[in-house]
Amino acid sequence: MPDLSYRTDMLEIMDDFDLPSAEINPVLEGLGKMNALFGGHKSIIGSLKKLPIYNGYSVIDWGCGGGDTLIAIAKWAESKQIDLNLNGVDAAQAAINYARKQAMDYNNINFIQADVIDEAYLIKPADVIICSLFTHHFDDDRWIKLIKNMQASAQKGIIITDLHRHWLLYHAIVFITHVFTRSAMAQNDGPLSVKRGFKRYELLALLKKAQIDNFKLTWRWPFRWELIIYKS
Repeated sequence: MPDLSYRTDMLEIMDDFDLPSAEINPVLEGLGKMNALFGGHKSIIGSLKKLPIYNGYSVIDWGCGGGDTLIAIAKWAESKQIDLNLNGVDAAQAAINYARKQAMDYNNINFIQADVIDEAYLIKPADVIICSLFTHHFDDDRWIKLIKNMQASAQKGIIITDLHRHWLLYHAIVFITHVFTRSAMAQNDGPLSVKRGFKRYELLALLKKAQIDNFKLTWRWPFRWELIIYKS
């Protein structure tokens, strides 16, 4: 049984921004399928409804990975006849290349390569920033810097979903990654992601340090935190 009493600072294989496409593409594909299967896309869209968003808004996904969340939002927005300007940013060029291919049929989705910590100045402000299963990649100090960067860039609000560090989720991820994939990266990074996840009191303490006080933090199935930060 792993010690889940604290957030580990061990790096994931995916934290290497120079990974070649041959290694990262299968993992991005798998993550996209899991986000669809386990409600990750529905969760973000549900949060967008609650913020809410309006026709003409710009939405940007920080740490967009393979772009699957933006594609899901584009499909939903089209079905509701909401015109959105969608953008994604990721530090890994291989992820950006993959995302562009996946979203090539959507003329309202664009991607840029940038480091959200040290190159936030390269990222254009947007009405809403979304961030799905990404913030656990940062230690506490860099998490606070990330949130402050988001706070400076978002015009209307910020939506973050990330993992609840829990033993049941840990063992479920171990099972899923060993039964449904042979990817060494997925088998390593999946359980490690849970060990880098959050307890409620940790998120509240980090938000206090980041001087964020206008927010709503909600637990969502399956073992995820939904954090909505309001700008007004």
